Amino acid sequence: MSVLQSHVATGGEEFRRNRDAYAGLIAQLHRRRSEYEGMGQRARDRHESLGKLLPRDRVDVLLDPGSPFLELGELAGIDMYDSVPPGAGIITGIGQVGGVSCMIIANDAPVKGGTYYTMTAKKHVRAQKIAWQHRLPNITLVDSGGANLPEQPGIFPDVGQYGSVFNQLVRQSAEGIPQISVVHGACTAGGTYVPALCDITIIVREQGYLHLGGPELTFAATGEDVDRETLGGAQMHSSISGVTDYLAENDRHALAMVRDVVGDTCRRAPLARAVRTPAEPRYDPGEIHGLIPEDPRLPADIREILARLVDDSYFDEFKLRYGESLICGFAYIGGFKVGILANQGVIFSDSALKAVHFIDLCCKQDIPLLFMADNSGFMVGREAEHGGISKDGAKMITAMASANVPKYNIIIGKSYGAGYMAMCSRPFEPHFAFGWPNGRAALMGPEQAAITLAMVQRQKRARDGEDWPAEAEEAFKEPIRRDFEAFASMYNFAANLWIDGILDPAETRQVMTLLLDLAARVPGQASPFGVLRM
Repeated sequence: MSVLQSHVATGGEEFRRNRDAYAGLIAQLHRRRSEYEGMGQRARDRHESLGKLLPRDRVDVLLDPGSPFLELGELAGIDMYDSVPPGAGIITGIGQVGGVSCMIIANDAPVKGGTYYTMTAKKHVRAQKIAWQHRLPNITLVDSGGANLPEQPGIFPDVGQYGSVFNQLVRQSAEGIPQISVVHGACTAGGTYVPALCDITIIVREQGYLHLGGPELTFAATGEDVDRETLGGAQMHSSISGVTDYLAENDRHALAMVRDVVGDTCRRAPLARAVRTPAEPRYDPGEIHGLIPEDPRLPADIREILARLVDDSYFDEFKLRYGESLICGFAYIGGFKVGILANQGVIFSDSALKAVHFIDLCCKQDIPLLFMADNSGFMVGREAEHGGISKDGAKMITAMASANVPKYNIIIGKSYGAGYMAMCSRPFEPHFAFGWPNGRAALMGPEQAAITLAMVQRQKRARDGEDWPAEAEEAFKEPIRRDFEAFASMYNFAANLWIDGILDPAETRQVMTLLLDLAARVPGQASPFGVLRM
């Protein structure tokens, strides 16, 4: 292996301009993450006045003191719903409970009563899927008014919506993945089945309520007049119905019980992949901010970025002089071996073939793959087509899709068209997908989209014998650029859960270390490849 040597003048003018421009993107990221704190204060005050811990405080109390919590989907639903802060009314993330890595799913009751919007259901399902893939115990902290009724089409009828929560609970339990829940507050209608389907359920006295139909619905349906406590309170379910297994006196008591249950029923899986002593990069990861060009049309020097990401800045580059627009190589992050594929421009046929060879090597050695996307797609034009770019690109996509090793996608720059697909984006179900604040992803870049659609419009007008002045063409292009730019933003991708979150580049090493540790505790799988067109 060789040490990556940095040749960047970190005291130079270009680095300073880049760093200062990126500081604005980082400030925006922190501002958007913190929007949660500025909304719903009255609801939070009312929640606490009932003697309840706030949902995020519940998570803090549950986790091992001082341990990290990787929040996932924290920007889900952002700007989609009126008066709903980032997160879509549910908190999901990975943290340690008694030394065991667990998936934590907590309804955020102060946000619209913890009711489920389309993105709430999607986020819950996504968290469960991550837990399933990594065999993590699921701990669900229930405090929800159920479905937000106007959102019915996005919650009720289809796969990947709220019904999939039930399906995944059952399937994971059947595979021996622990399912634990706490009823901290309301749990009504179909939501009742979340704690009822869990392996172990705790309920808080005079605070948790669990019923298919509340007092009002019961009266309307049967004429029976019954109070909430008698109908579905903690004492009743713990002593009469048997729906719940443990009765807690308050939130803190319930969370202490969860910790005991995890200690009794869960264990930390041993490492199935070798790990070596981690070593910090030889260059400061915070310097990545100054490496990303202020002009988003320009690519960053990926080797300079890798020198600040991988252990000891060591990178064993594969096929150094071949397919130079795609950098491939072996490295370690946090002591875990990883195969890295990173763009350094448009993808050519030789780059695609290099990727196939490298992915095959990693699959045979059970080495996880990290795809760092910064490309405008595959090369186009007569020479590229005659050279077989379509079949070579198809080989790369086949190898990437067939690989059953852990896969990760980070959009660190541009990620357009088929290049977005080839770098293991969400449609190919990487274990995790993230973006950096400067990242962009779309069918094509804003300018290319504007030119393409303008050409179509110009040809149509020419057929009709119409003149189209340059000013009118520019007026036609401008909204197209705006629309594509807005779509391509990582905030749009995070809102729709097309990525699991937006990372500060300086956070990336720590996040990847945690994720590689999770993956290293799951046995590997064989990777039979699809047909590679010759």
